[in-house]
Amino acid sequence: MMDTDHSEEIKIILPKSGREKKMFLNCIWDFYREDPNWIPPLRMDQKELVGYSKNHFYDHNRVQTFLALRGNKPVGRIAAILNAGHLERYNDQVGFFGFYDSIDDQDVANALFDAAKNWLLENGVKIMRGPMNPSMNHTLGLLIDGFDTPPFFMMTYNPPFYERLFENYGFKKSQDLYSFWGKIEMLPKVRERYLKTSDMIRERYNVKIRHLRKDHFTEDVELFLDVYNRSMTNTWGFVPFSKAELKQMAASLKWLMVPELAIAVEIDNKVVGATFCLPDYNPRIKDIDGHLFPFGFLHLLRHKERIKKIRIISTNVLPEYQMMGLGLVLVDALVPKTIEWGIQEAEFSWVLESNQFSRGSLERGGAIRNKTYRVYDKNITN
Repeated sequence: MMDTDHSEEIKIILPKSGREKKMFLNCIWDFYREDPNWIPPLRMDQKELVGYSKNHFYDHNRVQTFLALRGNKPVGRIAAILNAGHLERYNDQVGFFGFYDSIDDQDVANALFDAAKNWLLENGVKIMRGPMNPSMNHTLGLLIDGFDTPPFFMMTYNPPFYERLFENYGFKKSQDLYSFWGKIEMLPKVRERYLKTSDMIRERYNVKIRHLRKDHFTEDVELFLDVYNRSMTNTWGFVPFSKAELKQMAASLKWLMVPELAIAVEIDNKVVGATFCLPDYNPRIKDIDGHLFPFGFLHLLRHKERIKKIRIISTNVLPEYQMMGLGLVLVDALVPKTIEWGIQEAEFSWVLESNQFSRGSLERGGAIRNKTYRVYDKNITN
């Protein structure tokens, strides 16, 4: 972490000019300069996610970024987020914050949290929840356990002292999320345990298995995301993608997805469940320091088969089919492909603390809980 003169006054600004927005986006490189486990964000992606360039999440939602300065030096940042879709769905007067990063200084943290709190109060909410960057459909949670290894692709990372800064301000745990890790060599034994059951389910319901089709790639990526959207309706805090968001997300993911590692189950020629994995691009993102251009894009995406770690993003089944054991069929179909691909390690992330079924299945399968992320709430009317 960078050194600063703590005698100087903390000033909070609303980044408006190109220079100020650039400071908001780039200050984290100074904050994390000496942390070997930090992975820089993709710079273009971060610019969209904070609303500095077009992102369909902000077609109906609002965001305000804040930058903390001591003198002319950035010492922290935060974004306050008003998620209209969440308020319409839950009517719980919850507003959000995200993109929090700072030096280890409680005064800086308090000033940033106060700025976000006041903006949210002005917009009529009573509870402040986060970090969400900017929603549950993106990255979220504060890492509170598992600092010894870098994160897998599209998972958050922060230094241990953030937990102290948050809790000293008065944030309380709302929900924990877990990631589970395992070596691929563990999977054949796990598969052997469930193979008969999986075969029985496939036969009973005449289940067909197929992969993401290369000749209908964009269409299938959107289809897989639509299954995710519709299957998560009963998940804590979930707000579905809008059609425009779904198309934008699909356009991003289609460059990253591997057809062999994206599997669907069909019943009566209808896709009713899907699972997909992404290679762990993080080491490559670190190599290119978050720059996709001019040549970072090529380095990121070429020879995907050389990446031997994957993140299992989701395994989803439509609500009306969720009691049929199709999740087991999806995982069973995925195992041979990961072995064929030569994958060595996998992380299943994230899993809500309250999702007893998924947690139990992973733990029974021998997966190791390797990281914990926390979402915090604070009543801001007191």
